[in-house]
Amino acid sequence: MSKDTQLQKLGKLTVGEFFARFPDDEACLNHIMEVRYGVRHVCEKCGVEGTFHKLTNRRAFSCSSCGDHVYPTAGTVFHDTRTPLRVWFYAIYLFVTTRHGVSGKELQRTLGVTYKCAYRMGMQIRKLMAKADGFEMLKGHIEADEAFIGGRRKMHEPDNKTVVLGLKERGGRMHAETIKNTKTDALRNPILRTVERGSIVSTDEHRAYSLLKGDGYIHGSVNHSAGEYVRGEHHTNSVENFWRLFKNSIQSTHIHVSSKHMDSYLREFTFRSNHRQMTNAMFDLLIASV
Repeated sequence: MSKDTQLQKLGKLTVGEFFARFPDDEACLNHIMEVRYGVRHVCEKCGVEGTFHKLTNRRAFSCSSCGDHVYPTAGTVFHDTRTPLRVWFYAIYLFVTTRHGVSGKELQRTLGVTYKCAYRMGMQIRKLMAKADGFEMLKGHIEADEAFIGGRRKMHEPDNKTVVLGLKERGGRMHAETIKNTKTDALRNPILRTVERGSIVSTDEHRAYSLLKGDGYIHGSVNHSAGEYVRGEHHTNSVENFWRLFKNSIQSTHIHVSSKHMDSYLREFTFRSNHRQMTNAMFDLLIASV
């Protein structure tokens, strides 16, 4: 079965089919070996292209020609873990099939592990998502919008909100990151770093975006404060929908996310947004990124 066929098949997996495909740790280890090295590959020690067979009671495979050992989990998030691979796989499955994310407490209850273990697994999976998503410059027509995540701002009290910026390619990728504030440099620098010159950038009426034309972009805006949400081809509806989902997910699933870890959660949600057409095939993408 080709890899594309496997991805297509995995995209339709139910929970029952998932456990049928990965009934035990050996099946998970075989999958990691196949994704990382292939069914056949050239042995680094003897230089012969051949097959490798699984060693009993060890997370290792032996070269059929020289007997050299390959450890498919070495250097990955699964390296030296005491948590069964099947539990790891199911945690990854939960992350790619949910829309609102998975909290540490939910992982703890579902996987039957300690909260410390569940929290660590969740953060490691978010790192895998960031790695698998990679980086591509956004181009074409981009929507840019800043948001405030966290508690309500109150007069005479410290501001406990985290400022975030979202950049959404019309019909394409989403990028989001934390920024220090909503001043010109804080908004301008991420755009210069992630959006190709010559692209169309649609924003709200915030004055900090006014310098985009001088930076080589075609800038258009809508005036939300005046009740304007569309002006010709310009609007920020797509990126605002992303912020709506993200905020609702934080409130319902995670309750609170600190500024320190906000970027990890942003990368989790942008990964799912960028690969949502793959459905459960995101699973293989994450395994490949180990």
